[in-house]
Amino acid sequence: MSDVLKVLMLGDVIGDSGLAALKKRLPALVAETGASLVIANGENAADGFGLTRETADAMFSAGVDCITGGNHVWEKKGSTELLDGDSRILRPLNYPRGAPGRGLFKLERDGVTWHVFNVQGREGMTPIDSPFAGMDEALGELAPGTMVIVDFHAEAFQEKEALALYLDGRVSAVAGTHTHIQTADERILPKGTGYIGDLGMCGPVDSIIGVRIEECIRRNVTQMPIKMEVADGPSMINGAVFTLDSSGICTGIQRIRLDAD
Repeated sequence: MSDVLKVLMLGDVIGDSGLAALKKRLPALVAETGASLVIANGENAADGFGLTRETADAMFSAGVDCITGGNHVWEKKGSTELLDGDSRILRPLNYPRGAPGRGLFKLERDGVTWHVFNVQGREGMTPIDSPFAGMDEALGELAPGTMVIVDFHAEAFQEKEALALYLDGRVSAVAGTHTHIQTADERILPKGTGYIGDLGMCGPVDSIIGVRIEECIRRNVTQMPIKMEVADGPSMINGAVFTLDSSGICTGIQRIRLDAD
């Protein structure tokens, strides 16, 4: 096992724009960063809402190892079969019992055991089971010596910081997703966990959180339920690289914002 490990985490992939950005730039980005593991949130990959077999395969072909989800991961037909059938695709682990799929991906690579967890917040979202209790239970079942990475799909930044500090020293990294806006609050917490409030998104630059500007403005001005569609035009990749030592302590965080066109 190397003394230095790097994990590349990418924000929500938005429709065809985000998929095209991954296909064009991700292989070179992985080589440049030396990432041992690539994680991307895919809950918006299929036309902006949900995930399909086709869009998941496009993400894997581009170089993603694990696809995390969130509240929109259920929105396409076939989501149950997709989540139940592919261990590389996650939904938040704190959905109630009986929900399809799983919230943990395990990978053995180059002598390293990786555990990737997907959890979802409750502030300003559906009040599902507690992400704090869910992570307590999940971590209690792990053998020592594993690298633990967490995608926390949440709206409220106080909740994101609370979970990160709650898990500080027990996981290597906690990265927020869901808002589609990359934050500049990356830091290493007191006990060695790397944290960033939101990774941002992989999708269209000239947009409002990935959707067409005109439609989003009209929706806000009129308060009408205008359908949101993925914007066209140049795309970008947003995320972060977490550098870990051999014990799983985070020693560095580098935000990524890369124009794809």
